[in-house]
Amino acid sequence: MAAETPGVTIVINTYNQAHFLEQALESVAAQSVAVDEVIVVDDGSHDAPEKVVERFGAARLIRQPNQGLAAARNTGLHAARGTFIGFLDADDRLLARMVEVNLGQFERNPDCAFVYGAYLFIDTDGRVIGQPPLCAPGPDAYAGFLSGNLVGMHGTVLYRREILLAEGGFDPSLRAVEDHDVYLRLAHKHPVAAQDEPLAAYLRHDANMSNDIPFMLDRALAVHERHRKTAGSRPDWQEAFQLGKLEWQGHYVGQQVNALKRALRQRTNPLGALAGTLRVARRAPRTTLRALKPKSRSGAPAVGRVRFGDLRRTTPITPDFGYGRGNPVDRYYIEAFLKTNAADIRGRVLEIGDSAYTRRFGGDRVTQVDVLNRYAGHPETTFVGDLGDGAGLPSEAFDCIVLTQTLHLLFDMQAAVATLWRVLRPGGVLLVTVPWISQIDRGEWGDEWMWSISPKALNRLLNGPFQPAQTTVDAYGNVLAATAFIYGLAEHELQPAELDVHDPRCPVLVAGRAVRAAQA
Repeated sequence: MAAETPGVTIVINTYNQAHFLEQALESVAAQSVAVDEVIVVDDGSHDAPEKVVERFGAARLIRQPNQGLAAARNTGLHAARGTFIGFLDADDRLLARMVEVNLGQFERNPDCAFVYGAYLFIDTDGRVIGQPPLCAPGPDAYAGFLSGNLVGMHGTVLYRREILLAEGGFDPSLRAVEDHDVYLRLAHKHPVAAQDEPLAAYLRHDANMSNDIPFMLDRALAVHERHRKTAGSRPDWQEAFQLGKLEWQGHYVGQQVNALKRALRQRTNPLGALAGTLRVARRAPRTTLRALKPKSRSGAPAVGRVRFGDLRRTTPITPDFGYGRGNPVDRYYIEAFLKTNAADIRGRVLEIGDSAYTRRFGGDRVTQVDVLNRYAGHPETTFVGDLGDGAGLPSEAFDCIVLTQTLHLLFDMQAAVATLWRVLRPGGVLLVTVPWISQIDRGEWGDEWMWSISPKALNRLLNGPFQPAQTTVDAYGNVLAATAFIYGLAEHELQPAELDVHDPRCPVLVAGRAVRAAQA
């Protein structure tokens, strides 16, 4: 009888990283859904990875002369037997639900060639030092990947092995960005899906290959250029191709200029940083000059010298808030607000529309999830009704309510806030976000879009039933982020340093946290 084909294979590649390998293997062993096959490919290391692998009985070690990352991954790909396959660098780690969440994505999207999720940055002590927001592929995955690097971390990806094999696996001639080359080739022919739960952790350390910024820019542009002809066959792909080139240049030029400024400030190898900047400038001269150009004292161009460029148009670049290009700008701020207040998402939680944010940010603290929708039909719905009258919602039932981008759809917002107060238990927390600057939905909610809500307005609304001392309101965003959002750009088209400036006089959205007072 033939052996049963395993469901999921994880391939870990290592090159002189045996000191990291144990934690990578432990992260695979700790999956909430067991991995069927673990393969470690040693790409000609001079340390002793076999001493680590032998402590993990389920793992199989394959050794080969040093051939590079793409070739090592191909070795694992051809040796694997799983229906699905993922790849992990030895210095990175999977989070516990990586396999479970990605298998769920394949179940919902059976035609996909690969699926992926968000990720975390960690330091060498395992502490989380950042969480980039997810960049979704949008309805046309190929256009999405032409426009930039949507995945961010290869460890979050799970492939259908047969499709990856059929497309030739990884290109061994590429010494970097070989994963993005695969994404482009697969997305050109197959659907791709993503979800925003972090699935892996990227370890930042001094030996990361991505620290060689000029090399990474050169390789990224070379891979991107491979798709010039295909992208030219359709206007939307051509536009995405041009945007992607600018995105790669802007990303790496920004990193290199920051490295130069840091080296000059700290007096750590400034000549090396300057040489790197000159190398980057050869590939992206205009972008580099703009990044290095000193700003005027006011920062404002003279009258008549403002350059509108691609923004000189009377219609949005995309009419869907930015979903067609990636994660919308307002979602970046919503997720930052919920992450900051994640400890409040606990016990019995009510969310509007679906339970995605509750499950992502509440995790094990949540004991029961309820979902309110105005109309029946959504599979997660437990209550059907309107917050305006609150009919059918139980009083003092919920420990937390997650209400994102919903209050502005209700004409009688005061009645809705009264309902929210009523259904919270004493000590329960309302987490609410509302738009200040936004397109109006062109779909099902367009006819019900009532309000834009300022920080002052949200504060007054909450301070009706909630006590002022237990209410906080914050504004997120700035004029650049607001402009990008209005035009329908995605958050990954701005730098984190641009998104993370908050101007209360020109926000994108407003967020509030209100606690129902505990009974005396």
